Amino acid sequence: MVLPKFDYLTPATLEEASNLLVELGAGAKVMAGGTDIIPPMRDKVLKADYLIDIKGIPGLDYIEYDEKTGLKIGALTKLYDIQTSEIVRKYNPAVAKAAKYVASTQIRHKGTMVGNICNASPSCDTGPILVAMNAKVTVHGPEKDREIPMGEFFKGVKRNALQPGEIVTGIVIPPLGEGEHAAYIKHAVRKAMDLAIVGVAAWVKMDGNVCVDARICLGAVAITPVRAPSAEKVLIGKELTPEVLAEAGVAAMADCKPISDVRASAEYRHDMVRVFTKRAVRKALEGYKEDLT
Repeated sequence: MVLPKFDYLTPATLEEASNLLVELGAGAKVMAGGTDIIPPMRDKVLKADYLIDIKGIPGLDYIEYDEKTGLKIGALTKLYDIQTSEIVRKYNPAVAKAAKYVASTQIRHKGTMVGNICNASPSCDTGPILVAMNAKVTVHGPEKDREIPMGEFFKGVKRNALQPGEIVTGIVIPPLGEGEHAAYIKHAVRKAMDLAIVGVAAWVKMDGNVCVDARICLGAVAITPVRAPSAEKVLIGKELTPEVLAEAGVAAMADCKPISDVRASAEYRHDMVRVFTKRAVRKALEGYKEDLT
């Protein structure tokens, strides 16, 4: 199918890209990898009169780690590079795992984590782990730069917190401290290509055998990735026995509002939230043993 007609723009700086977004208005869309832009344009689900391709802007393709601030991932960093990065795998393998879950190897060679979250699909694979990790997105705007906590970034189906002219430049993921563990697991018909039926990210902080803090984020069971405070409350202050994990799974069912669609019924998703919340916390405590390449 032939793409609709559009103007293709290649700004050389963030300032130029931001000004173009303001000048051209709602008809302009930012493109990095293009994997969440081109297919819906082809299918006439998304209309764009202008595509602003930021691939030529220097300084946006990086993976760095700082002991105080944690992982830093640039807006142009490919999902495959995140998945296979020795830095990411060493300091936060759950983030590498979430990147691996997105679509196919071919798409991960083109698509970016920033593009995945900016698309704001309720079933996006990288959103839940970033919310659970208390990550922030760094944003360049026409008037000032700012940071947006991931818990405030998703505003609805295909809607995010960016204001006119703003462009995400990167993601900052806090380091895992002593006793802290994280995991993301996805339930789908196939692990690759298919959108999540349910996705669950877990972050827990342990003092010996006792959980002193927890964050659970659920994907594909509401209009945005959502925290599961009922499940978190069950975990905090207790030893994470199989019985407590099972209780947390049941509690998480109250924190989501899934729908029925072609992938699964609402009832099935509810039950899988119970199952995968328990598994995600257990996986966080065990750590990843499987191959991440």
